[in-house]
Amino acid sequence: MTAETTAAPPAATARRDVPWLAAGATFLAMLDATVVNLAVPDLRADFPGASLSGLTWMITLYAVLFAALLAPAGRLADLVGRRVLYQWGVGLFTLASLACAIAPNLPVLLTTRAVQGAAAAAMIPASLALLLRDTPAERRASAIGLWSAAGAFAAAIGPGLGGVLVDQFGWRSLFIINVPFGLAMVLGGLRLPRTGSGDGRLPDLVGTILLGGGVGGIALGVTQTQDWTWTDTRTLTLLIGGAVLVAVTLWRSARHPVPALEISLWRSRQFALANAASFLYGTALYSWLLLGVLYLTAQWDYSILKAGLASTPGAFTATAAAIVMGRLTGRIGVRPAVAGGALIMVASGVWACASLPAEPHFLTFWLPVGLLVGAGMGMLSTGTASAAALSVDPLRFAGATGLNTTARQLGGALGIAALAALLPAQAVHDDYTAVYLFCTLAAGGAALAGLLLTVRPSTS
Repeated sequence: MTAETTAAPPAATARRDVPWLAAGATFLAMLDATVVNLAVPDLRADFPGASLSGLTWMITLYAVLFAALLAPAGRLADLVGRRVLYQWGVGLFTLASLACAIAPNLPVLLTTRAVQGAAAAAMIPASLALLLRDTPAERRASAIGLWSAAGAFAAAIGPGLGGVLVDQFGWRSLFIINVPFGLAMVLGGLRLPRTGSGDGRLPDLVGTILLGGGVGGIALGVTQTQDWTWTDTRTLTLLIGGAVLVAVTLWRSARHPVPALEISLWRSRQFALANAASFLYGTALYSWLLLGVLYLTAQWDYSILKAGLASTPGAFTATAAAIVMGRLTGRIGVRPAVAGGALIMVASGVWACASLPAEPHFLTFWLPVGLLVGAGMGMLSTGTASAAALSVDPLRFAGATGLNTTARQLGGALGIAALAALLPAQAVHDDYTAVYLFCTLAAGGAALAGLLLTVRPSTS
């Protein structure tokens, strides 16, 4: 396996298909993180013997495997090559999607859903590394904007698209739609040059297993507080056990020649700030998206389909904001994208807390708030990804991306757990307002982290 240089190809020879292949990977991975949220009632009809908590594991398993394996996958992409991991990740994701679609029972569905989450973890860092290493330095910020726009659009449109598909075609259609796109991406990836980096040695296997188990335990413990309590023995075992495993991984990584986790990245103040902002952004993002659907269906009596469609407009402003900020970041740095996007989310949260109507007011409240918060989410998505990637050298793009996305996913798990804790089974108007306040505070924390960022794109 040949070594790569740190320079990207000149603009004249940069491959035009790479941005679309990279954006496609992050789109599919992030879409499947939110598109299945509205499938639980339809699943219950197909699997009447399954409990509600058992059915929600379809969402939990994907989120936990996704979060647990992002950092190891990023490290692996940096060592064995972004093209190799991209092909394997997309191929496995496509096969797992097909297996989910034809699953005959719930155990098979949960198993294949876990595989799908693991494959998605490989796709995220490999796709961004693929994009950045084949993009001239002066265009990297814009490239990250396109990549982030695809992820932001997918996450925001997921509930709406899921509602339409489930309503018209049933829950299996949520997975079938991945197959043609996945196959097209695998075929497109075959045209890319096979490249590697470093000396090709695999990262510490024991450390990788410990890291995956540790992050997975923490993510699972936080996620399961929806069904358990924070003081439940099972919750404490997962959280403490996960923390111990992560600590052991850090100890091994400080001594291993090819560590599972590049802890040297955290010595960069800018990288650490980017991850803090990403964690807080994830906390606000995932709780906000789920809360909206719950409020529309429970308080405004919207159908699942109508609630999904009502949540969609913000996806378009998120996409536009991500693309625009990607272009501007090349000139003004990442601070305006992160701090500005977070402050827009804060303003949206204050608006929601102050005037959340008990009766339907779509045009005068829901639509403008959704468009506004979507713009903030798009800016934050681009800003945090840019800050993490551009604060390291090109040989470490994938590892940095993996760690940054792990922070966002863990923040998302915390946000969903907080939503469950603040929202009782028979929630009233003030309970929903409390969750919006929580989202607002998390976004405010992301703004503070963003104000301290000083990363600017490299020009060489």
